[in-house]
Amino acid sequence: MEEIKLLWKDRKRHLGLPLSFTKYRLSENRIFCERGLLNLHEEEILLYRIRDLELKRSLGQRIFGVGSVVVHSSDKTMPILELRSVRQPREVKELLYRQVESSKDARRMRAMEFVGDGHECRHEEAGDVEDDFEDMDG
Repeated sequence: MEEIKLLWKDRKRHLGLPLSFTKYRLSENRIFCERGLLNLHEEEILLYRIRDLELKRSLGQRIFGVGSVVVHSSDKTMPILELRSVRQPREVKELLYRQVESSKDARRMRAMEFVGDGHECRHEEAGDVEDDFEDMDG
């Protein structure tokens, strides 16, 4: 079995201390979230499925030097993953952004912005874009 090369890891913190059983890990092409002590539950999101990143820092988080990075993805089982109360949240968000872009480039993927009423978002290979517009007035 091949060992996963980790680029970053941390755990959820309380009052700035890692007193939690929620662990986060980032590899070159996936992000993992493991929860639990006796009953473990692990979720993963493929980086090329990440659509948006958000940084949240409350006053309490800023006091203890932590913050939360919210990951919005097209993953069916986990469309939103919040990396809660991690150290250096701005750097984590930037690292995640660079890895997401690298993963999409490696797969030659690019996300199309919402077209029309915003109900559909397509992922297509670069250079393989077709015109899918309807003439609404005839």
